[in-house]
Amino acid sequence: MTPSFVAAIGLVFVFEGLLPFLAPRFWRRMIQQIMIQNDKAVRVFGLMSMLTGVGILYILR
Repeated sequence: MTPSFVAAIGLVFVFEGLLPFLAPRFWRRMIQQIMIQNDKAVRVFGLMSMLTGVGILYILR
């Protein structure tokens, strides 16, 4: 694996851990709201998140 890829994975872990660390109650409520959504809504959110990430990477490169 390239160092850039490993660094990117590390940043994902840092950003994923920020919200539960800083605001655990809010994070729990958010997870509960996600749990009641249907699969299609969660997939659309995931797709939009991925496309946003790809767009950011495209702009940076």
